[in-house]
Amino acid sequence: MTLSGTMEGMTLTTFALIRHGQTDWNAQRRLQGSSDIPLNDVGRGQARDAVGVLSGQGWDAIVSSPLSRAAETADLIAAGLGLTVARHVPELTERSFGPAEGLQAGPELEALRIPGGFRGAESDDEAACRGLAALEALAEEFSGRRVLVVAHGTLLRLTLSRAIGSTLESIDNAVLNLAHHHAVDGWQLEYFNGERVVEAAHS
Repeated sequence: MTLSGTMEGMTLTTFALIRHGQTDWNAQRRLQGSSDIPLNDVGRGQARDAVGVLSGQGWDAIVSSPLSRAAETADLIAAGLGLTVARHVPELTERSFGPAEGLQAGPELEALRIPGGFRGAESDDEAACRGLAALEALAEEFSGRRVLVVAHGTLLRLTLSRAIGSTLESIDNAVLNLAHHHAVDGWQLEYFNGERVVEAAHS
């Protein structure tokens, strides 16, 4: 069966969940968190390239995190699709890493690590709950429609992991993650990092 519009007669809402394009801090492997780091030229190219994957799929709305790297990615994708960004959703902001933001892997970062995250930062659990609540609010608002969401790697990874009950790996910049929300059956993940996954193959 096709996972669009309805499933077993019930409303199904489809989400394309896109991590923003690359930033200089991504390239340097620094934790960004809620720091507002802009896209670099590679990231802008990635956003434009994403249009080809997303075109022709009948998106009803585009929303994004308010952080500039996500907002600009959303604007570039929207322009390529002939759409406009509906709004910026504060709850889609990247997980805050607190004093760990800007750090690369090494002793300084490890000194801040605690179970479930970093000292002075939003925990894995807090970020997952916030992200999932934001997506479920959008699923209610755009019930039965197709929504393109541009947000952040850690927030999307934790949120999707919570949604499907399985731990996912890191999310690549500006690639397709496709998930479906069903009011009764919950979440199914159809594509992750541009690849079809097994979980959403059943009906």
